[in-house]
Amino acid sequence: MLLKRTNLEEALGRVKMKDVDDIDIQKEIEGIFIAEEQQDAKIGQRLKAENACKLNALDFDLLESKKIYHIRHIKEICIDYRLRFLDSNYFKGDIPQQAISKIKQLEKEHGTNLNGFKIVAPSKLFKLKDKDDPLLFVPLGNDYFYLIHKWGNDLHPMRKVLMWPFKSIVNLTLLVFITSYFVALMFPLGLFTKTISGYEFWILFFFMFKMLAAVVIFYGIAKGKNFNPAIWNSKYFNA
Repeated sequence: MLLKRTNLEEALGRVKMKDVDDIDIQKEIEGIFIAEEQQDAKIGQRLKAENACKLNALDFDLLESKKIYHIRHIKEICIDYRLRFLDSNYFKGDIPQQAISKIKQLEKEHGTNLNGFKIVAPSKLFKLKDKDDPLLFVPLGNDYFYLIHKWGNDLHPMRKVLMWPFKSIVNLTLLVFITSYFVALMFPLGLFTKTISGYEFWILFFFMFKMLAAVVIFYGIAKGKNFNPAIWNSKYFNA
């Protein structure tokens, strides 16, 4: 069987067409990357822009039910752990690329642009960078929110316990009362009196209670601190 002779002109044409195809593919890929970057930038602008949107038109059949939360659930977790639930434009940390990708995926699936982003995070994350774990939500309407992404490190396991005194004035008073009692127990009464009885102990306890209460009140006023239920959705630093 004789091999067909090579037509040099045809071979040259095939090389040229191959080069054109490569260029077209390269341009197409570059166009995709440019479009993705532009979409990322637009989402970033929406995350940082002030937006009063309270409803996003999402298909509930496509949402994960475990990621849908009512405002009362978010409020409870914010009060327990002393967190804030604020618009994303108040957030001063970096929004990770993974969160941007999830937003794009959600927008593509539902054929809409998401707005009105909210973030749950410690107060300090709304004024400087840190490594605690924020939660990114988008409103669904009727006080329901959809969790898009969580990033960063988990909260300290003792944070809920440590923030318990700040849930109410009753909790804080009880902490001061208990602390005063144990401090009075550890204090050597012999420094003040030669006769030790229950009467002297309760005088010392009352003195310790007043001293610790005064320190707590002074610190709270000086630092502009407030209790968890009053700050969980406040945008003011000294709320």
